[in-house]
Amino acid sequence: DMFMNAGRSTSNTGGAVSVSSGEGTATTSGAVVIRSLNAGTKGTSGSLFFSTGSTSSGNTGAISVASGASTAGRSGLVTLSVGSGTSGAGGSLQGYAGRSTVHTGGTVSLASGEGTASSTGMVTIRSINAGEKGSSGMLVFSSGSASSGNSGALNLGSGASTNGRSG
Repeated sequence: DMFMNAGRSTSNTGGAVSVSSGEGTATTSGAVVIRSLNAGTKGTSGSLFFSTGSTSSGNTGAISVASGASTAGRSGLVTLSVGSGTSGAGGSLQGYAGRSTVHTGGTVSLASGEGTASSTGMVTIRSINAGEKGSSGMLVFSSGSASSGNSGALNLGSGASTNGRSG
């Protein structure tokens, strides 16, 4: 096993851990690869955990996954994907906002990129085609139930346009 920890502090901020690839001043910078290797025939490959610590009186830390900006090309792609399986169901991809016992729960927001000189990007939510003997997946859009207040509304709409047609 290998462990890498920064310093602990009882009165100030604890130490930081920083892992960076090498800069390429004339060409491409290096890659950073974090992964678990393949398992044997009867094992499971190792899990990857990215999490922030808990806190008793303040906010917990954020997790940010982002690609850098580009001045003369495209910004980088960010992909979240689940591996395929040949003998069982495919893995699930789930995203949840935070739960609160005293205030409103966290928000899930999905938006396309802004195009300041042209069109904004598209947002596509779909189930993929089924095989010969299966059914394609359902799309479910629903608000949760409420015991003493109103349940949430579902709103579908297109934006307004000042010099053209609305969508």
